[in-house]
Amino acid sequence: MNLDAYWRAVLAQDTDGMRAFLAPDAVICWPNTGERFSAETFIRVNCAYPGAWKGGLERVEYAGDVAVCVVRVQSADDASSLHAVSFLRLDGERIARIDEYWSDDGPVPSWRQKLLGSSET
Repeated sequence: MNLDAYWRAVLAQDTDGMRAFLAPDAVICWPNTGERFSAETFIRVNCAYPGAWKGGLERVEYAGDVAVCVVRVQSADDASSLHAVSFLRLDGERIARIDEYWSDDGPVPSWRQKLLGSSET
């Protein structure tokens, strides 16, 4: 499966492109917010998300039928930057399940800068 192409479709908010990668009965979970989506609802939510996005796949690791992806996502105007870690359960050439964790990028908190010193930040 071409996971780089999947993420390009996600970032482009390409409905048909995303649909080509998801099994019709796929389940997508966002544990950070407690949301659980069907494939079609996930596509609708992703494609309705405000703004234009760019970024790309930074890392993929495989464990059996699971691909773990690290993706950087930025708003087109560079005002926002996030990272997602996604566990994709693959069923042949389709994604059957996604458990996806999102986090905002940001500076090292000042308390940690003081604790670690400049040599480790």
